[in-house]
Amino acid sequence: MILLRPWWLLALPVLAGIALAIRRRGPDAGGWQAVMPPHMLAGLAALGQLGTGAGWPRMLPLAAAAALALGLAGPAVPRPDSPVLAQADAVVIAIDMSPSVAQGPALADAQAAAAGLLARLAGRPVGLILFAGEAYAVAAPTGDPATLQTQIAVLDAETMPDQGSRPAAALALAGQMLRGTARADLVLISDGGGIDGAARAEAGRLAAAGIGISALTVRGNPPGRVQDLAGIASGPVVPADQPAALAQALAASGLARDPALRALRYRDLGPWSALLALALLLPRFRRQA
Repeated sequence: MILLRPWWLLALPVLAGIALAIRRRGPDAGGWQAVMPPHMLAGLAALGQLGTGAGWPRMLPLAAAAALALGLAGPAVPRPDSPVLAQADAVVIAIDMSPSVAQGPALADAQAAAAGLLARLAGRPVGLILFAGEAYAVAAPTGDPATLQTQIAVLDAETMPDQGSRPAAALALAGQMLRGTARADLVLISDGGGIDGAARAEAGRLAAAGIGISALTVRGNPPGRVQDLAGIASGPVVPADQPAALAQALAASGLARDPALRALRYRDLGPWSALLALALLLPRFRRQA
């Protein structure tokens, strides 16, 4: 369960403070308790001519207000039948194919991470970049990311024609591929090697263009500087074996943030809380013969 509008919960401490003040004030007879003797006040209350406001009935309006606040906070559960909507905000995956990754077990981790991410990005166009000393566009963003699975599966130590590690080249190429896209994300799958001033400058240009940068980290041989990836990333930097966590974070940059489409993804339980508020108010409308 999630809350669609959690800021409404701020009303609950206010209502609790009002309830505490009413309880400390004691019974309220509309001001008559200040001018009538206690025995006369008790007699009129016993005859039903004057209510003293004692006990739980006077707390019903506050309880109803609390139920309304909970309903307005939007408790909701995901719809199991929610549709997968096509999106125009693309994702480009850039895989580090430098020798420290491609010539060791880190390559298998990078391939598994890319495949796991592709499987969780349904509805978003996905492109693919490979980089070492230079960067190469394998595929422009496509609405059928399953077609990239084959290219990722056949990667090996002989795939790249050059050596070295220049993430800056991958960042620059991603900027060209994503130019003109309203919302976009770049995911680096790397051991963090080769992050330099040029890479930081390219990351700044992408950020200025509204392109988010995230990373899935692998352990190269020799190990790179994974912490350097955090210096250029504007989004999550997580281990390669956690593509689901990154995919969930990427979803926040797409249609999942559009309030107009929440009804398609979540079932709002707030109206049921409003019915509870009505039930709490019903005793206040009773009349005595």
